[in-house]
This record gives sequence, structure tokens and C-alpha cells, in this order.
Amino acid sequence: MSLAREASKKSSRQFVSERVCHVPASGIRKFFDLLSGMEGVISLGVGEPDFVTPWHIREAAIYSIEKGHTMYTSNYGLIELRREVARNLKRLYGVDYNPRNEVLITVGVSEALDLALRAITDPGDGIISTDPCYVAYPACVCLAGGTFVTVPTNCDNDFKVLPRDIEARITERTKALLLGYPCNPTGAVMERAELAQIADIARRNDILVISDEIYDRLVYDGAHTCFPSLPGARSRTILLGGFSKAYAMTGWRVGYAAGPADIIEAMMKIHQYTMLCASISSQMAAIEALKSGEEAVQEMVAEYDHRRRVIVKGLNEIGLSCFEPRGAFYAFPTIKSTGLSSEEFAEQLLVEEKVAVVPGNAFGASGEGHVRCCYATSLSEIEEALERMRRFVEKRTG
Repeated sequence: MSLAREASKKSSRQFVSERVCHVPASGIRKFFDLLSGMEGVISLGVGEPDFVTPWHIREAAIYSIEKGHTMYTSNYGLIELRREVARNLKRLYGVDYNPRNEVLITVGVSEALDLALRAITDPGDGIISTDPCYVAYPACVCLAGGTFVTVPTNCDNDFKVLPRDIEARITERTKALLLGYPCNPTGAVMERAELAQIADIARRNDILVISDEIYDRLVYDGAHTCFPSLPGARSRTILLGGFSKAYAMTGWRVGYAAGPADIIEAMMKIHQYTMLCASISSQMAAIEALKSGEEAVQEMVAEYDHRRRVIVKGLNEIGLSCFEPRGAFYAFPTIKSTGLSSEEFAEQLLVEEKVAVVPGNAFGASGEGHVRCCYATSLSEIEEALERMRRFVEKRTG
């Protein structure tokens, strides 16, 4: 090969699409690369239950494998599971869905989010979401070809989004509003009246709402409001839910989407060509979770609630002001008193005291000045982490 031809060859980097190049690496995963090889670290970082999936749920999957249930399922998912999802939503929130064409079983809620955005987004469409928000939101909007539009929230308002701030960002290119309440990373919960105002804004402006409610069962004070249960909201809402948080089933990778049949069918089209179906054994486990898992859910929620009170009280006592999260399993304290940025705080805390937290700016610009502390770990580790954090903060505040 001539030198001229050799010089003209593209590097492998040049073959990567421009859209993917614009997607930043996850701030969470980038930070946790620092953890590799470190001994004695207490992690308040990864948003994963420390509980093992209840035995009767695991047993249902084992039994299904023993019976030879190892084949594909319908692209929509097992009809038995779709029926149980519909029954559960009706029982908990009074929302009716036809399990045959208004419920889609997905490979975790992450896939449901990706499918929803790709199914509705044309190039340049605006998708409005809160800031801070779950790290996948802006990335999935970008990969779908949309424009991510943020609405800042802050601790002065317990990280609730103000309906008027949403409406101020709606333009003729706005396609949908992406909401995640209870919120990862803040633990914020919206009141029913506040969500009703947002539903009215969506109706008046003729936009969709994608409601990510993966933490719906982890609400500690008051009841969760399922967005499509609001007046006039069901016909323009894509509801995302799953099993990973409430049933401690993160590794099973099974979730669902529910919504208008036309949109669910559009999502299924993408799903059938890219994923085909969720694992049948995971779907069988999910059926058992919905049928018989309520007692385990209540036990885990009670334990999370106890840990929540311990970590919030402890953070405030050591000088890291923290509003009371009412949902999910995250505390989001401010670290401004230390004079450190979110990344400096997280990195120095890890190196000096071997406590892992996530920098707040990993979830958006409004997260700067905060860190995310996950309390889905044992009470003894939470208490030890708080003691280490106390030493760390005292060195900097004196």
C-alpha cells in the first residue's frame, strides 16, 4: 500500500457516528473506575438494593427452567405477565390498560426509556426534563436524535419541578416531557396537585409525558401518584415501570411500558428488531413477584425508611445540610460548606476515608454542590460511612 493511501485511511475513531461522539461517558461509571482495586471501601454510590431477590421469586425462575421454559416469548412479553402488570396498576392506582396491546415487557426500565424516546422522537424534537435527573435521560434523548431541554430544580424547593418553569420551556418543537418521580438522584417526590398542573400543561400544549416510575413503591410519607391516573393524562402518557428496585431484581433485567396502543406498538417494532424479548425466566420471576411479593416489598420499604432517617439525621449533624428525601433510596446533601466541588469532594472522600459517593454534577449542572448517597446498604455500613464523613468534613470546616 502506498504511503498516500496509508495516510488517507481513517482512524477507527473517525468511523464512530457524530451522535455517539456527543454522548458523554456516564458520570457514575467514570467515577467508579476509581474504585477498582481499592480495599475497605464503603459504597454509598451504586443505586442497587443490598437485599437478595426473595426466595419464592428466585424459585419460580428455577422451576420454569427445570420445566424447560427456555424459549422466546412474544415480542410484547408473556401474556400472563402483561396481565399481572395491568392488574397491579389497576389495584394500586386505578389505571386500566389492555394487556394485549397497551403493555410491553422490556429488558429493564432502561430499555423501556430508550424505546419510548426512539419511538416518538424525530430529529430536533425537544424533550424537556428536570435537572438534576437520571444520567441516562440526556444520553437517550441524544441517541434518539432529540434536543434535551432542562428545567433546573434546587433544594430550596426540595428538588420539585415548578409547573410554570416547564411551560416556559415549551416551544413548537417540544414533543414530550420526561419525568422521573420519585427522583434519582434527589429522592424528591411530587404532590398529586403539582402533577395535575403538569398534566394540564401537557394537554393544553399537546405534548406527551414519559413518566419513569421505577421507584413508585419506595415512597415513605404519603402515597405515590401514578401520572396516567391524573384526569386526562392516560391518553398522552407513556408509563415506565419495573421490578429492580421494589423487588430487589436489578440483575434480572425486566421492566415494562404501558400506554396508548399506537405508541406501544411503535416501541414494540424497535424492540422486536433489537432485543426480541426479555428473558423468559426473568418474566416468570416477575409474574411471581407481582402475585406474591407484596409482603417482601413492605419489609424492604420499612427497612429503607429506617435507613433514610438515620442517614439524613447523620448528614445534617456533620454539617452536610440535607433535605428529607421522600422517595427512592438516595440522600442528596449539599457539600458547599467544605469549599469543594462535587467531584473534588467525592474523589478526596474516597481516597482519604474510603467512602464512595457520586458527584452531584454527574446528574446535571443543578447537581453541582451536592453528592448522591445511596442508603440501599446495611445500617452498620451507613453508620460507619457517616463517621468517616464526619472526620473528612471536620478537616475542612474546622
